[in-house]
Amino acid sequence: MGKLSNKFLPYANESDVLNIGRLTVENRVDRVTLSGDVDLTVDRPGLDHARALHNLLGDVVASLEGRDLPEQVTQQPATTVKNPFM
Repeated sequence: MGKLSNKFLPYANESDVLNIGRLTVENRVDRVTLSGDVDLTVDRPGLDHARALHNLLGDVVASLEGRDLPEQVTQQPATTVKNPFM
């Protein structure tokens, strides 16, 4: 089981983003989304990426195990807001 880190707390907010190689991990309050890819090469960078992924998934599992989970979550579609800078 992983321990929750102070840097990326799964399901804690709608804003945190973590990158492992070219893998992007996006935090949401109802899901954690992984997109892209990461190469776990047989070298030090590969080991670093594998450890980061292992820690992330451990944190996700620990967070889920500590909750009273519904049978299935209903994902709400993303909403588009007006860009305040345009």
